[in-house]
Order: sequence, then structure tokens, then C-alpha cells
Amino acid sequence: MIGVAIGTMALIVVLSVFNGLEDVLRSVYQTFDPDLKIESVKGKSFQVSEDFLEGINQVSGVGATAQVIEDNALISYRDQQVVVRIKGIEESYLRTNKLDTFLLQGELKLIENDQSFAILGAGVAYELGVLLDNDMFDLQIVYPKNLRPGATFSANAIRRVKVKPAAVFSVETAYDESLVMISIDAAKRVLGYTNERTSMEVYLQEGASLSRVKSQLKDLLGEGFRVLDSDQQHAELLKAVKIEKLFVYISLTFITLIASFNIFFSLSMLAIEKRRDMSVLFAFGATKNLVKGIFVKQGIIIAVAGSVVGLSLGLLLVWIQKTYGLIGLGMSNAVTQAYPVKIIWTDFLMVGISIAVITILTAYRPAVLASKVNPIDYLD
Repeated sequence: MIGVAIGTMALIVVLSVFNGLEDVLRSVYQTFDPDLKIESVKGKSFQVSEDFLEGINQVSGVGATAQVIEDNALISYRDQQVVVRIKGIEESYLRTNKLDTFLLQGELKLIENDQSFAILGAGVAYELGVLLDNDMFDLQIVYPKNLRPGATFSANAIRRVKVKPAAVFSVETAYDESLVMISIDAAKRVLGYTNERTSMEVYLQEGASLSRVKSQLKDLLGEGFRVLDSDQQHAELLKAVKIEKLFVYISLTFITLIASFNIFFSLSMLAIEKRRDMSVLFAFGATKNLVKGIFVKQGIIIAVAGSVVGLSLGLLLVWIQKTYGLIGLGMSNAVTQAYPVKIIWTDFLMVGISIAVITILTAYRPAVLASKVNPIDYLD
């Protein structure tokens, strides 16, 4: 029973940690990302017109939209260079997005007195050695023009746009080490765009139904566009977390299966020790199914008792961690200081059922052996 309880408790605790990490990722991304993101199915950009924008803004539940131009580019600062993801945004983006909650240094601005500015991820700023207090140096964004195969590369084959660093933010490693935000006009000059956009970000009105607005936008835009919610925008990362959680569950279940062999050996030894008693039962008219049922029921008692104790202890440990945060992540700049945990009741039910099935299966073989005892051999 103790072995089953420990295995069950470990499963509950570990799965709850994965659930908590998934929740933290979602909360971080949902704070930074738009409610919905519109992308083209074919190609990396699409044409935007006044009618197109008006149609999206007239959808019930849409509070605000932001046009975005996004692509990879080389950025240099003094004698340092790094490849980044530039994101051209409108001023409305700064008003609708909660980027100010992630601001580490500087001022969130894109254009001031005809001067273009850049908002850098903390990792990019560190890599380039950007000093916000020193406005003597500009950031130079470099992007290649469309080159024909076999064409000779020259200085005219690239576009260069200069911007000044204005602010540094920190959201999550994937953003911090790659993202640089600039005005959409500066992005158009870098990439050579006119009316093309790589995506449209949609922010909902308070209380609006995400699923309903998403469905309406899909109907409006047709099959040529994807409408992605926050989870779909980071589908690969969340899928990786779920796969890792699945493999951890399988690994711990196998460990519990090995621990359950103790039940097999205990019941097998009991069947050997109680052969005389079983012979007496057979002599009184007991059937093989009755004797087999006795051992199976004993296995069920062990399974149920161990599972209940393990589930209770696991739930208690998770509650203590969630309430008091006893075990920390050990990182001062982490989003949360304590290991995040969350109980999902489907996991709770799945663990209980799997532990019970494993334990009952290990009890079945000793029950079969006990039912095959020959009463004549042990009635002396």
C-alpha cells in the first residue's frame, strides 16, 4: 500500500507542476500577445486596404486592431551585429498591448520629431551592448533587396535604416533574445513594403466572446487567412510541454508498475503460505472462482487504499505549494518565484484509474495460482 501511495503521490505532484508551467506560459503570452492574430495562408504577407480594415473593425466584439510587419533582419550597433526579428507596429499597438508591464528601461515610443526609435528585447540589448543614456550611436537595420540568381552583390543590394534605441523590455526568453520593435513606417522602408502586411493583430472588447469573434472573422476573411488565438500562436511550444508531460507520466507509471511487483510477490507468498487453508475451503465446497476472488479482492483493497492515500497526499502537497510556495525556482528574474502547480481533475482521475488497473493486474496471477491448489496434497 505504501509503495502504491508513493507512486501515486509522485504522479500527481509531477503532473501538477507541468500543468502549472503550462499555465504560466499561457499567462505570459496572453498578456503580451493579441487576442487574435490574422495571417495569410499562402506567402508571408498580404495586401491591406481600407475596406479590409473596415470589415475587420466592424465585427461585433472587436475593440482594436494593429497592423504588423514582421521579418528577420540584421541589426548593428557600434561594432556589434546580431540577427533579430524586427516587428513594425503602429502607435495603436502601444496603447492596446500591455507592453508597458514588461518595460525594464527607457520610454515606449516609435516616432518623435521625425526620428524613428526602436524598442529592444533585453537579450538583444545585452548582445549589442546598447546604452540608452548615450544617444550618440544609432541602431542600423540591414535587409537585403530582392536579388536575382547569379546577380553580383553590391552595397546597393541592401537597405539600411537607422533608428535610435528608446526602451528595453523583458517578456520571455524567446522574445527577449530576438525581438526588436520599430514603427511600421520604418519597417516598410527596411523591407520595401507599401500596402503589404505580415499580420493583423485583433484585440477584443471587454466581455466579448473569443470563439464567436474568431468564427466571425473566419467567415469574413475566407480560406485565404488563418485566425489564430493565443494557444495557436504558440502551438509548437505548448505541444512540446504536453508531449513532455505525457512521457513523464508514462515513465512514472512504469516505475509504479515495477513497484507493484511487490504486490505480486506478496500475494504469491501468501498463496503458498495459505495452501492448507485453501485446501480446507475446497473441502468445504469452495469453488476455484471463490478462492481466486479472495486474492483479487485483496489486490483491489491494496490498490484502492494505496491510490486514495497517494491521491490525498499528492493533493495536499500541491495545495501547500500553491498556497505557501515552499519550493522556489531559485531565479530572481523569474515570472513566478515558486514552482507553479495546478491540479487538473482529469489528470487526478487518470492517475487513480491507471494505478488501480496496474495493481489489480499484478494481483491476478497470484489469484490464478491460488485457485489451482490441489486440496488432496495439503490435507494431512
